[in-house]
Amino acid sequence: MKHQRNSYRKNYILIVAFIVVVVASFILATFLARNLTVKYVENEFASRKVEVLEHNIAPFNDFFHNRIPEISFYQGYLDSVSVSVYADSILNTYPFVDRIIFYDVLLSNDETIDYGFSANSLVVYPKGVYQYGARSERDSPDRGTRQNGQLPLSLSDDFNNMAVKFAAFIERVDTSKAMYDDDIFKVFYSVNPGKISYMNIPRRDDLKTYKELMYGQHTHNVGYEQDILTYFVDANKLSLENTVPELYQYIQIQPLVYESIDTDPDLFTTETPLPGALADYKLYFSSSRVFLRSEINRRFLPVMASVLTIYLLLAIIAYLIYRNLYVNRRMFKLQYDFINNLSHEFKTPVSVIKIAGNNIYSAKQLSDKERLLYGKILDEEADKLNNLMNTLLSFTQIENKSIKIKREEVDLHEFCDKTITASKIKYIDLDIRCKVDAKRTLYIDPVLLGSIFQNLIDNAYKYSKPDNKALDIKIIQSRKQVTMQFADQGIGIAKKELAHIFKKFYRVQNQYNQQGSVGLGLAFCKELVNFMGGDITVESELGSGTTFSIIFPID
Repeated sequence: MKHQRNSYRKNYILIVAFIVVVVASFILATFLARNLTVKYVENEFASRKVEVLEHNIAPFNDFFHNRIPEISFYQGYLDSVSVSVYADSILNTYPFVDRIIFYDVLLSNDETIDYGFSANSLVVYPKGVYQYGARSERDSPDRGTRQNGQLPLSLSDDFNNMAVKFAAFIERVDTSKAMYDDDIFKVFYSVNPGKISYMNIPRRDDLKTYKELMYGQHTHNVGYEQDILTYFVDANKLSLENTVPELYQYIQIQPLVYESIDTDPDLFTTETPLPGALADYKLYFSSSRVFLRSEINRRFLPVMASVLTIYLLLAIIAYLIYRNLYVNRRMFKLQYDFINNLSHEFKTPVSVIKIAGNNIYSAKQLSDKERLLYGKILDEEADKLNNLMNTLLSFTQIENKSIKIKREEVDLHEFCDKTITASKIKYIDLDIRCKVDAKRTLYIDPVLLGSIFQNLIDNAYKYSKPDNKALDIKIIQSRKQVTMQFADQGIGIAKKELAHIFKKFYRVQNQYNQQGSVGLGLAFCKELVNFMGGDITVESELGSGTTFSIIFPID
């Protein structure tokens, strides 16, 4: 049965599937967002025409609802002079009013009048007809004339229509009640394509008198004034303003029956009829697809920015999840390697101690030479175990901030001599050179500083070739800091590894493994240096050696 190595489970299929789903959903979201934006713009193209219509017919509505009813204020007593002033004001203010016809109307019970309109005893006839506007035959107001006592046929339709409606209203009106708005519009307004006729609205008492005239309740002849005005309007003279220029490329006034002969599929058109007296015409809107595309793009950009923001957040979340999984995998691998290496580091000294102990136990007699050899072996292996345990405990204490710095004045010359002497005894074949260019003392913790020196010396010995084990130590002091450099001529470190070598449990591939390291030495050095307020950096090149630089500030 094959032994399966316990490793952190990886499922690249799920990762690839997640990426595919995210990319596909992003493409779909972009496609839908674009289509929805296009539909939204097209719907607005069809609906916002009402907004343009209301803006452009606002002058017409003002004319119809405010200026026309002003006639009623005069209660029928308008004459050609006052109407002339009124007409000039209308024609100058509202260019779409082409001309105005004024009927100076008299209501009477005089049966001798042989023209006009009569209903029972009520006679409605025009005393005079006046025309104002661009189509007048003279520059001054043109007073209409009657031929053979009759109203000219060209002007009789509007008058007869208003007279008939008014007489019918007098016949059925209840003078005890107020008039409704609906009655006012039906009786006193006549709206036809191209023209509006209006009769001034009489008072209730006047209506009662008119009713009495109709039914012959007056014994003598009387007459009452009423005014009728007909306004001829031309829709083509409306001043058009495109209030939605981002949607409508062209706006035109066209006849109601107009149909475009342009069959271009990329041309968008819509229309809306004009109201009231302008009903023979419509507003015609048109835009090319290229023109609308700029508006679609303008509105699509914020939508796309929102989509990108959402997917960017998803990407960040996915990255954080992946990073967390990656860190967990790294931690699992480091933990796995640490346990293996630590077991190996403990197993080797323990095995050596056990072998030496068994040899001592089973030997009947030991010579002095053998006793010294076994004693040295037991002492060295016990030191290895002790150093490893001390490193682990010290690392934990530093991380937990449970260790305190015991600063004291350290003579750098003396400190270096003692450290180098001890290291030469331990590593006979290591050539250590130390140069101190500093004051004789430095205020620092000597135990922690010794641990730093010992770890860097051990590394220089481990990772130097057997025929070239050398280490140069330089201590230089400036005004504000002390710099310690450890330069060996070993195998060096690859550039891609330099950013990781100070991480706990990290080991350079094919180097730390060969030496049986657990990946704590340099991490322990960095923790010690930082703990004492210093900084450590590294420079290295494969095959040329490594230089560690430690800087301690001078208080």
